[in-house]
Amino acid sequence: MKFLDLTLQTAQENLAVDEALLENADAGNIPNNILRIWEPSRPVVVIGRSSRVAEEVNIDFCREREIPILRRCSGGAAVVTGVGCLMYAVVLDYQSHPQLRALDVAHHFVMQTNQTAIRALGIDVQCDGTCDLTLNNRKCSGNSLRCKRDHLLYHGTMLYRFDLDLITHCLRWPPRQPDYRQGRNHCDFVTNLPTSSQHLRTTLRNTWQANELYDGCLPAQTKQLVQERYSQRAWNERF
Repeated sequence: MKFLDLTLQTAQENLAVDEALLENADAGNIPNNILRIWEPSRPVVVIGRSSRVAEEVNIDFCREREIPILRRCSGGAAVVTGVGCLMYAVVLDYQSHPQLRALDVAHHFVMQTNQTAIRALGIDVQCDGTCDLTLNNRKCSGNSLRCKRDHLLYHGTMLYRFDLDLITHCLRWPPRQPDYRQGRNHCDFVTNLPTSSQHLRTTLRNTWQANELYDGCLPAQTKQLVQERYSQRAWNERF
């Protein structure tokens, strides 16, 4: 597996990279299996592909604080990220992992791998819900996926030193919630992992066996996706 530790300047560019890696892997233009790590330099709300912005996001607060609200290419509910929240993405090919065509198997495979990585740091995280990692029954990692013909993109968050109050201010009560949440508000439901960004980067790379650096050029499609999708209100506010 190739490893790419890359944070671009804007959140729009960073979201576009994940999708561009998936599209180009599926087209056979870049290596099949890649682990990418990045971390935003400022807060951003990222909503799911089918999310309704007004239902999930406190729009007035975000506009007042100039926090971007962007839509990703994968499903799931809205998340808040920024400094102190490590973002990861894996692109996996079905030829090497044919079992991942079954969505429940894909969720289990990635969550178990990430659980193993974090437990290697001495942190006893659990897999809960469809695709959450929890610490002491509180969510510390939310995840989602997008499937193409021959590859899938699985990406998500890992909170480690994040301002959790931002989640309360930026997000409304979620329209969907896992049973283990048990009606808890945002502050009582989420938590940070007691570790550092570097430790998370290292253990993810080791566990995923991403031993080779990705030294290719960024897909040209990244810029096109920013221009045509991630910077456009027609995409970000379409629901």
